[in-house]
Amino acid sequence: MNTETFEHPVGPPRRALLCALALGAGLALGRTAPAWAAERATVIPPAADDPPAGQAATETAVIAGGCFWGVQGVFQHVKGVTSAVSGYAGGDAATANYEATSLGNTGHAESVRISYDPKQISFARLLQIYFSVAHDPTQRDRQGPDVGTQYRSTIFAANPEQARIAKSYIAQLDRARAFGKPIATTIEPLKAFYPAEAYHQDFMTRNPDHPYIAINDLPKVDNLKKAFPASYRAKPVLVSAGA
Repeated sequence: MNTETFEHPVGPPRRALLCALALGAGLALGRTAPAWAAERATVIPPAADDPPAGQAATETAVIAGGCFWGVQGVFQHVKGVTSAVSGYAGGDAATANYEATSLGNTGHAESVRISYDPKQISFARLLQIYFSVAHDPTQRDRQGPDVGTQYRSTIFAANPEQARIAKSYIAQLDRARAFGKPIATTIEPLKAFYPAEAYHQDFMTRNPDHPYIAINDLPKVDNLKKAFPASYRAKPVLVSAGA
């Protein structure tokens, strides 16, 4: 079930009821969480193709891996990241909004634009975190309870070098059978990125008790802390300065 289609496009999200029902069903069966709750990180090797930093003070990466709440929340806790903004990529400006994207036919994916200091963290290292803890890259057009092309696993390459590094890393992980099955992540050229509505930004930090966040996303941040302690920072970098 595509739980995000139950969100009001201009008001507070309504995923809480659906997640609470799913959690209640799991408890009734003796489980502590639904089967689609976030699992432990997958330990994977770093990318073999990880070129040294250039002269740029800031670089950007746009990635998609399911609901942008969790992906944004993870990278807001990564050292070297100066900004992580939830938004839409893959479609046109006219449909770059939550209501249209939730229909699953606009070409957009819920995405996160990451600005980072390449001298502190590389694009390849960001991809290692992306594959390991931010989402499950073996799921095609879905993540956990969210189903549709808008939840696809995609790296929106800003330039040929990003595309090359991403392609090389996916091939490396597939050869090593790092996930036990093929990676479904696609690589698409970045045409444009459109920031999402204000109520989606910093959603994890502002709503830690939301059932969807508690079940699916907070465990990802915990996995980041455990699997990448040198890259983890406790205080997230937020879109809203006053948040």
